[in-house]
Parts: sequence; C-alpha cells; structure tokens
Amino acid sequence: MNYEIIVVGGGHAGCEAALACARKGHKTILVTGNIKNIADMPCNPSIGGSAKGIVVREIDALGGEMGVNADKGQIQIKMLNIGKGPAVQALRAQADKITYPKEMLKTLQNTKNLDIFEAIVEDLIVENNKIKGVVLENGKTIEALSVILTTGTYLKADILVGDTRRREGPHGEKPSNYLSENLEKLGFKIVRLKTGTPQRIDKNSIDFSKTREEKGDSKHLSFSFDSVPTYNIDEQISCHLIYTTPETHEIIRQNLNKSSMYGGLDDIKGVGPRYCPSIEDKVVRFSEKEKHQLFLEPESKYYDDIYIQGFSTSMPYDVQDKMVHSLPGLENAKILKYAYAIEYDAIYPTQLKQSLETKLIDGLFTAGQINGTSGYEEAACQGLIAGINASLKIEGKEPLILKRNEAYIGVLIDDLVTKGVRDPYRLLTSRAEYRLLLRHDNADLRLREIGYNVGLIDEERYNKFVTKKEKIEELKQMLQVNKLTPSEETNEFLQSINSAILKDGITFYNLLKRPEISMDIVKKYIDINFDKDILDQVEISIKYEGYIKKAEKEAEKLLNLENKKIPEDIDYDRIHNIASEAKQKLKEVKPTSIAQALRISGVNPADISILMIYLKKEYNRE
Repeated sequence: MNYEIIVVGGGHAGCEAALACARKGHKTILVTGNIKNIADMPCNPSIGGSAKGIVVREIDALGGEMGVNADKGQIQIKMLNIGKGPAVQALRAQADKITYPKEMLKTLQNTKNLDIFEAIVEDLIVENNKIKGVVLENGKTIEALSVILTTGTYLKADILVGDTRRREGPHGEKPSNYLSENLEKLGFKIVRLKTGTPQRIDKNSIDFSKTREEKGDSKHLSFSFDSVPTYNIDEQISCHLIYTTPETHEIIRQNLNKSSMYGGLDDIKGVGPRYCPSIEDKVVRFSEKEKHQLFLEPESKYYDDIYIQGFSTSMPYDVQDKMVHSLPGLENAKILKYAYAIEYDAIYPTQLKQSLETKLIDGLFTAGQINGTSGYEEAACQGLIAGINASLKIEGKEPLILKRNEAYIGVLIDDLVTKGVRDPYRLLTSRAEYRLLLRHDNADLRLREIGYNVGLIDEERYNKFVTKKEKIEELKQMLQVNKLTPSEETNEFLQSINSAILKDGITFYNLLKRPEISMDIVKKYIDINFDKDILDQVEISIKYEGYIKKAEKEAEKLLNLENKKIPEDIDYDRIHNIASEAKQKLKEVKPTSIAQALRISGVNPADISILMIYLKKEYNRE
C-alpha cells in the first residue's frame, strides 16, 4: 500500500492530523488498533476548560474539527471565569461519550482522500534518516512520504491497580509493545510517564441531596465560529459538586503502601501529572487541606455512568470501595468501573522541531501524548499542526509555526520543544505571557486568515470572517463619530451608576472605556444593530485598549528576537565563555532563534549576549 501520509493512532491528535492532511488533498491513511476507539474519551468527559477552551476555538479558527464535533454532542456547556477578565474566560462542555466519537468517525469516513485501516504499527521504515513508511504487527508494510505518530498512551502501556500491573491499554486493548523500542534504536530518547482516571458510579445509587448542583449556562454557546446552537438550554444535564471528608483522607493515609504509586509496585518509572494529580498525591502533598473538591459529571445521555472528576487513584479495589463510600452522597454508591493508573512511553519533546517534525528522522512527525502532553485539547491542536506541516512539507512549502503571541497552540508547542517535560504537560493560562492577546473571543481574528492560507478554511467561511472584521470596524467608527452630550437626565443616570457626570460631549468610544459603562448602556443612546459577537469583541477591545497595546508592544520586542535566527549548522563548541550547562542545553534543543534560546531553562542572559556577539562577529568568518 502506498500513501502520501500515514497517521498512526486514532485519538484526538490522530483525527485532526488525518483530516488536515486529507482536506489539503493528500492521499492519507489513518492506522489505528481499534476503529471502535476512534476519538475515544477514556478519561474526563469534557472538552475545553481554562486555557483548553481557547485552544478548541483556535483549532476551529484554523479549520480543525474538535470544536465543530463538540458542538454536535455536548450535554452541558458553560463559560468559565465570567466574573474575571476576558483573558481567562473559556468555554467548557460536557461532551457526550457516545455522540462525540460517533460523529468524529462519521466525519473521517466521509472525508475524501482518507482511508481508515485497523492494525498495530510496530516499526518504521527509515532510509538515510528519512521516513519511508511503517511496518505492521503482521509484517506487512505501508509506504508514504510522511508519517505522523499519535499513539497516545498505547506505547508499552501498563494498567496499574494496587500491586498489579497489566500490559494493556485503557479499555483492555492490546498496546504497541515494540514501537517505542524501535524508536529508541533510531536514537530517540524515550521517557516513561503516567496518568490516571477515577471510578465510574451508577447515577441511581447517588444521593444528590447531599451535593451542590452545577447547571449549564442559560444562554446558547458554541465552540465553533460556524456553529448555530440548536440545543435546548433547559435540557442540559447538571454536574454536582462534593468534597472529600476527613474519613476519606484517613482511609488514603492508612493504605498508601497499597497504592501503585506509593509502594504497591516498586518498579514504577513513570512521572505523573503535576496539575491533575491522583487523590493520593493531593492528600500527601497538601496535607494541611481539610478537603478537596470533586465534581460528579455525567458521561452520556444514553447511559447512567457518573465520572468523579478529581478522584483518580491506583488503590486496590477494596480500598477504592471505602474511599468512594466515604464521600457525601456516595455512601451507598455502586461502582461500575474502578479507577486505575496507566504508565506509558513517550519521546522527550526537545527532539522535535517547532513544526513537530522530529530532528532525527526527516518526514517523521509526532503529536499528542507521545510528546509528553496530557489532555484531549492539547493532543488535538498538535495533531492539527502536525497534519498541516506534514502536508506543507510534501508541497515544498515552509512550515506553519505559531508564535507565543499568536496562539495558545504556539505557547504549548514552544514549551514542549524548548523546555521539554518532566511530567505530562497541561496547558494553563499562566503559561502564556501574552494571554490578554490570546482570548476566547478573538481566536478567529488571530488565526482564521492563517487557516484560509493553508487551505483548511473554505471560501464561504472565509467570506463570513471578512464580513465580521468589516462589521467590527464599522461599529468602532460609529462609536468614534457619535457623541453623548450632557443633559440633566443623562447626568442623573450617570450618577446613579457611580459614573462621572458630563460637562462636555464625549464619544461613545471613550465612554465605553469607563468600567461601569457597558455596550447595553450605550445602546440606550444610539441605535446599534450588530450581532452579539461583534458587540462583545468591540467592547472588549475598547475597554482593554491600553492593556492590549502594552501587550502588543511587548510582543513586538519578542518578534524582533524571533527574527534573529540561529543557523542550523552552528557549532556551539566553537563559542568560548558560554557556561557548560547552557552549551549542553543549546546543543540539545537547537533553537532556531535568539528568542527561543532565551526561553531554554539553564541558558542565562549572559550566555545569550556571548552567543549574539559570536553570531555578529565570528560565525560568518569561519
């Protein structure tokens, strides 16, 4: 079998990668161990969340599928952090675990240029450090110009519970037992990571009177810029909030030696996620806390499993019984599926270029958990970028590399390839120094043009986007031209909302800069007939104009350093006086710019100064 691009793995990264390649017109094959598990959600039943929700919007702006698909099957949706500034607001939806994968598979099957094949990939075909294809478990081969590995947690996967270790994937499937070994033989540094998932509880065995109900928002919301929400707001399924108890903590402390992570197994090498720890980790690391919040989340409208968000563990089943029954409302809970931890192989991500192509093998790309990340959204955005860049490489074009001031996707990939990982990487708003520029509301303004240029946004969607930009400018002009003049009635109203009275006329544009003035108030004085997304976008841009301009100025400084390129053939051993640690890190990461070099842990400003002097005075003379 011959293809242009092979995508290995059918998780969230693999789906986005395969769709991007096929939609760009390349003959693509998606090879997955089990077609029934395509776009599976083995852990949390949600899409989005803090920072992650913005990534889903960015995927949509670029022409990816996650946002469109999430809108088809969500059972509850809300905007997080509405009481805070726009920089940290993000959508989070409870995705239906039946509908989401079903709809994604349907999309894949109806996409031209894309075949789906069920098999396990065990080796790569490499000639002269260039990818040529893959070798399947049965010895058959598939040839291609590019290969994208999106193997998730299936590389040498082990399920861990108490003192037991089973070589299998999340649903008991057969893992890939040899691919990571063969990657190691090719020169890749392989690391061992781990993550976990909590119990599933029978909804009918929970006493919800002891919980706090968490409803979806009372207005229509969507991830995709092109979706028109049609769901019934009143039919959203609620989540419920509970807390651990002193009894829960005591049970955990008394049985720590039985946890896989704390003594149940003595051969664990994997490092767990720092920002999504097991409940054992929380009780040990935050021993001063009397309780930890947990969310009871529905998995689907088609069955009654409830997911205990925040309660992942690797305790033996009998201990899990006691732990679950110590929680309020779950005293008589029926456990349908026990919690477990999973340990798996990944490649150390500093071995990747910013395009997600590997530095060692030409034409080999990797995306998702194989790169050391955790989370469906982190995986999906990497798959999209890997798919775009594998296609662009075949087309002989420059790769798409998003900068840190352009997208959270850019922050994530830059963090991975520049800093590496110690534990499974999770995207957080605090990781983005320009988060006021990277908002939920402006993802299309930042990235839709790019999506159009790479060929993933069609003319209809692009024209809709152009019209939106025109409407934004039209509204801004209207607010700058029209003025509110002082009158007794106007000043009385302003005083009633603790706003300064008018002595002279003021443009509505400048009036909106006042914190207490909203677009709804402006609409009382001037006839504004624009869609809500236009109104929101303009209001945010006006209110935060000063902060946004300051952030843009800082980003310009970064851009200047990004434009100071470091040649690929530079020999760091020729540069005298750079600290030995910095030299070692520069050799490992091979930064493409001074800006990227600055972000490498262990490289100090003094080392950067020496590097810049060398590039200016000595490099071209050698």
